[in-house]
Amino acid sequence: MAFDYDLCVVGGCGRVGLPLALCFAAAGLQVSVHDINQAAVAQVNGRVMPFQEDGAQPVLNEVLGKNLTVADDPDLIRRSAAVVVVIGTPVDEHLNPQFGRLTEFFDRLSEQLVDGHLIVLRSTLFPGSTDRLARLLNRADKKVHVSFCPERIAEGKGMEELRSLPQIVSGCSEEAYQRASQLFSVLTQDIIPLKPFEAELAKLFTNSWRYIQFAAANQFYMMAQDFNADFYRIYDAMRYRYPRTEGFPKAGFAAGPCLFKDTMQLASFNNNNFMLGHSAMLINEGLPNFVVDQLRRRRNLAEETVGILGMAFKANVDDGRESLSYKLRKVLQFECRRVLCHDPVMTGEDHLVDLEQLYRDCQVLILGTPHKEYKELKIPPHIEVVDVWNFLPKENVSESIR
Repeated sequence: MAFDYDLCVVGGCGRVGLPLALCFAAAGLQVSVHDINQAAVAQVNGRVMPFQEDGAQPVLNEVLGKNLTVADDPDLIRRSAAVVVVIGTPVDEHLNPQFGRLTEFFDRLSEQLVDGHLIVLRSTLFPGSTDRLARLLNRADKKVHVSFCPERIAEGKGMEELRSLPQIVSGCSEEAYQRASQLFSVLTQDIIPLKPFEAELAKLFTNSWRYIQFAAANQFYMMAQDFNADFYRIYDAMRYRYPRTEGFPKAGFAAGPCLFKDTMQLASFNNNNFMLGHSAMLINEGLPNFVVDQLRRRRNLAEETVGILGMAFKANVDDGRESLSYKLRKVLQFECRRVLCHDPVMTGEDHLVDLEQLYRDCQVLILGTPHKEYKELKIPPHIEVVDVWNFLPKENVSESIR
């Protein structure tokens, strides 16, 4: 069958799919995007990025209407040689993986799948999902080739990292692997072959490892605080000209839509026998409570207004999903007279106030997210500042707790 497009990115107006579609289009492929989010489709077709992504806007302006088509049109799937799916295995409210959601998605997609399709699964999957999905599709008489090529980009850096990072590629058959390798070699020649099960574990291991690293730093930070020691004096001493601690992260609110979820998926896969992962969860999720408890020991929070600087889950992105700043807000709302929030990147959030109001009304400010815009803040001397990240210059704050 002759196809009109080299690939279709399904769910491709989101933070994973759209940078991928843009990079493939910039490399000269004929690319289609199918997304049921009509507002996002309209925004992209209006040449406006729906979210912040470094370097994406000029590429969108260049390729849209030339070799990039974006629509809420499932027929684009049928007309594309490869189908890249950026929907992974979600977890339920008890942190158990929901493989059925993935199979239900492909049931809805089945009418658009044609013989010869390459199916590329891109988002995090519970181990074994790729092979299982391939068997289900083959039993349904779908003569398609299934591969798993995990997304590895940092949010906001996709346009750069899709072309600079190696691509892990796997396939449930030799043809699936070869075709997926050929597809991603358009972006980079650095292809790493794995079996699907290995690739699924590589994705989970990577995010769990990062989550555990952050937990180690956060645990050390809390220990130092409990004993009135300056964690960052210790941190700087540990890392100074000592290569074995180069990768030691700073303390901070480790969160987002992937690290916690993927760590818990790995725990579920291992029959909940992942003590490191569970311990990391308790530490990282407990940091907001620790910060508030430290404040409560020295201040009468019930009579005070506390402000949070930064609500996004990480610096310099406009994404609040699973951000611990929101957990911090909930804890503070129970303890304080009033809680105010500010974020220079996230827009359209009705609970955000401007810096002027924070400075006027707050007795305490907590740095939730170290956005670059905060680096030059001159915080009034009457406000206590809690900076777990050690991000704000000391000369810009009069009373800082790190």
